[in-house]
Amino acid sequence: MNPTLNISLPQIPLLKGNVAANLRQHLQAIEVSAIHGADLVVFPELSLTGYELELLDTLALDKDHRHFSALSEAAVAFNVGVIAGYPLIVDGADKPTIGAVICHPDGRVEFYDKQYLHDGEERYCSAGAQDYLFTLNGYTLALAICADFTAPEHAKRAAAAGADIYLVSALISEAGFAKDAEILSNIAASHKLHVLLSNHISVTGGWSVCGNNSIWQRGGELEFGTNSVTPGIAMCYIRDSEVSAVKLNP
Repeated sequence: MNPTLNISLPQIPLLKGNVAANLRQHLQAIEVSAIHGADLVVFPELSLTGYELELLDTLALDKDHRHFSALSEAAVAFNVGVIAGYPLIVDGADKPTIGAVICHPDGRVEFYDKQYLHDGEERYCSAGAQDYLFTLNGYTLALAICADFTAPEHAKRAAAAGADIYLVSALISEAGFAKDAEILSNIAASHKLHVLLSNHISVTGGWSVCGNNSIWQRGGELEFGTNSVTPGIAMCYIRDSEVSAVKLNP
């Protein structure tokens, strides 16, 4: 039997383009998550900048781990993995990607680039071309950034590669949540994956978001949702086919 894997899905307020202020919110959430036993902390899409497409080119950084040293140092200090969103410069691409930085507790820093873009994002972004999976506490986890999960082949590849857990770092609006939740439930049921959603709670990019960080069981059943846009942390506890969760308030 696999050991327990504890995953934190923070709901934190963000400020448009204010990376320094947003980083402080991230570091605080990482510390609180670690105190409550988290092995991994997963933030929403473009969590460090906000989903501000017109700012991506200005704010984008190359894939140099030194740019993300504060997050990496926190990951090491608290012995917890961290996934955060940031626009990334990719060699050979004329536009940045909607990226994620993955800071491991052993000091490794890795990156993932969103592969499937929403209509209109191609004006500002390049698309990635590689899946990202990693192992933690005996589990294999696959990372999706927002529209990735709407492409059926993305989750199918994750399952074929042996994923146990499908992590979704996203921006989902109030109007779009019901449809997207159905897709995520179907992914869980079709591929026998635990599916975890980390969403925004602050208005960003003009979108009125709904928060509601959520967790689906492998059979597709909704196990937990915060049903709110209030700050806090959804803590997910996974042991094989059993999942439980609780929301921690600030």
